Amino acid sequence: MTSLFDRRSFFRYSALTGAVLGGAGALAACGDDSSSSSGGSTPDGSKFGSVAVQLSWLKNIEFAGEYFADSKGYFKDAGFGSVNLIAGGAASTSVEAGLDTGKVWLGLSAPQTTAPAILEGLPAKIVGATYQKNPFCIVSAAGKPIKSPQEMKGRKIGVQDTNQLIFNALLTANGMKPTDVTIVPAQFDPTPLANGEVDGWVSYVTNEPITLAAKGFANANFLFADFGLPLVAETLTVTQSTIDKERDKLKAFLVAEVKGWKAAVADPAESARLAVEVYGKDQKLDLAEQTKEATAQNDLVLSADTAANGLLSMTDQLIEQNIAALRTAGIDIKAGQLFDLSILREVYAENPGMK
Repeated sequence: MTSLFDRRSFFRYSALTGAVLGGAGALAACGDDSSSSSGGSTPDGSKFGSVAVQLSWLKNIEFAGEYFADSKGYFKDAGFGSVNLIAGGAASTSVEAGLDTGKVWLGLSAPQTTAPAILEGLPAKIVGATYQKNPFCIVSAAGKPIKSPQEMKGRKIGVQDTNQLIFNALLTANGMKPTDVTIVPAQFDPTPLANGEVDGWVSYVTNEPITLAAKGFANANFLFADFGLPLVAETLTVTQSTIDKERDKLKAFLVAEVKGWKAAVADPAESARLAVEVYGKDQKLDLAEQTKEATAQNDLVLSADTAANGLLSMTDQLIEQNIAALRTAGIDIKAGQLFDLSILREVYAENPGMK
């Protein structure tokens, strides 16, 4: 868990400095393949050729839908010769930097990371959201549970340096100030919570609560998303050039993605096996833990809105909630600058049986 939250920094986009502002030439080359959009030949003989997709983190259970889409042949069925799933992580460059330089065709990111990059000049859009809720939570001991931001008042909360901004945004969204709580600088191992040194801990609901419980520490948690920060996560992000020049190719990819995630949420056990034994084999992941995390993340992937509108979709209301949440965090951006769900909506209109 030593680097668990490196990618979860609320503003992890420093790698974009310089690259975004000077990347017009790279973007002109990225996705400018009109022949693939019209079904022309590619080097591998497929309709759309090969593409690079950067994940937001190391290859664990979070990308089960992509694993299914690849292993079950959904990407190939959609016309791709291959889809190279590139692991993210602390040592990698950001998705936004990869899009800017043309090294990746599509990336999984988050609104709070993509929005600042767009404001600095990156022409990109979010075209879908895997997680309808972001996984940030406050985990606490079951014997002394913290069930809401208001219940944090006067208590000690372990907050990692990279998560100070999102924690402060949580406080602001709930009419609180940093002085209302005792913020304890923390690393990434939640042992201080288990030892009683703090009352609460900033974590991912799909990780620390599960790992702590596995070690015998009964716990409770509440999601930031349920208290004023309804940000989506694991967002599918592409350049504007891809939307403008490769719309059919992007739609084909989204079809495969939806199929992959439908299969993943239906089978957490197989999702975990693919993560542990195939795609994340070098991570030495625990099968039982990954299975529990797969089940837990289904609560983030599925919602009443996705039941009505399809996986990866976002309603106009959810989009506006995200814009408001970003504004709370000090990021002022318009919905049309950050989101374009029209492509995914076309996919569902053309394939109503996919919902």
